[in-house]
Amino acid sequence: MNWDWDKLTEQKRRYGSQMPDPGRVGEDLGKKFSALRERLPGGPKIVIIVVALLWIASGIYIVEPDEAGVVQRFGAYAYTTGPGPHYHLPFPVETVKTPKVSQVRRVEIGFRSVYGRQGESLQNRRVPEESLMLTGDENIVDVQFSVQYQVGNPVDYLFKIAQPDETLKSAAEAAMREVMGKAKIDSVLTSGKLKVQTDTKDLLQYMLDLYDSGIEVTAVQLQDVHPPHEVVDAFKDVASAREDKSRLINEADAYANDILPKARGRAAAILNEAAAYREQTIREAKGGADRFAALLAAYEKARDVTRERLYIETMESVFANPGVEKIILGSDAAGKAVPYLPLGALPQAAAPASTAPTPKAAAAAAGKGGRP
Repeated sequence: MNWDWDKLTEQKRRYGSQMPDPGRVGEDLGKKFSALRERLPGGPKIVIIVVALLWIASGIYIVEPDEAGVVQRFGAYAYTTGPGPHYHLPFPVETVKTPKVSQVRRVEIGFRSVYGRQGESLQNRRVPEESLMLTGDENIVDVQFSVQYQVGNPVDYLFKIAQPDETLKSAAEAAMREVMGKAKIDSVLTSGKLKVQTDTKDLLQYMLDLYDSGIEVTAVQLQDVHPPHEVVDAFKDVASAREDKSRLINEADAYANDILPKARGRAAAILNEAAAYREQTIREAKGGADRFAALLAAYEKARDVTRERLYIETMESVFANPGVEKIILGSDAAGKAVPYLPLGALPQAAAPASTAPTPKAAAAAAGKGGRP
């Protein structure tokens, strides 16, 4: 800046009599101080005593219930005091800091809250450089979350980290990126949010303990997790297709659960029926074979008697059956007559097998046709 020396000289000449003279001002202050000193009883000693009392009284301090008093002596940590009135050696010997140890503080990562004039929260402003993260299946996800914490160790919190909020924010972002790097996007967007919060909180607390930060993390809360805006529509289509797939699978399972038991029951019934029929057939065959064997044995012992008995039994069954047409011929007539063919009774030949004479009985009847 260039000074206009002529203009300044002209102003000093014009207002020179009105501008205060520094030397005169100092002289006036000295006179006023001398007058005050003469008015005080005891002179400068009283002033020194008052100043000394004020300096000694400056060591009194009060620690609020939610605070901790951390006293420093010549800049180094000396001791910690609890809530209530206390005293420390005045400055510059000792100083005290009172951080709030029970206050729950909050750090936002991936977004910033925007507040109105009345302090109400209006909306959130995205911070993409913090929120965009890569998942374990190589998808990009937009994660906005907050961290709540308290001061667990006030000494470490004050003297071992320079910028607690910035340090916590960086550590929280690193922890979340590591957790996201091991998770899949489907789990992160749906049922895996609670696990992400828990894993991030544990990892973040582990990192802060390594730093001796004195910070105790109380909660990690996911505010919003969604795919990047550029691919939201595609993710919605994929999610809709997966829902359709799950619905169709459930419908197919329900249909299978309805059909399969019925089919299994029908198959078991058929198998049981087949087993029963097989057992019945085997028993009938064995019975027939035993009966034939017994008949053969009886026949070998007494052939005439057995043949006569068979003939009589056959005739009894034939005559006892009213559905069988019977023609009785004498032995002489049977030898001379033309074999009789009952043409009018042919349709009745298809009568039930149980009512027709057995071939054996018919043969016996033919063999004994001449006998009464």
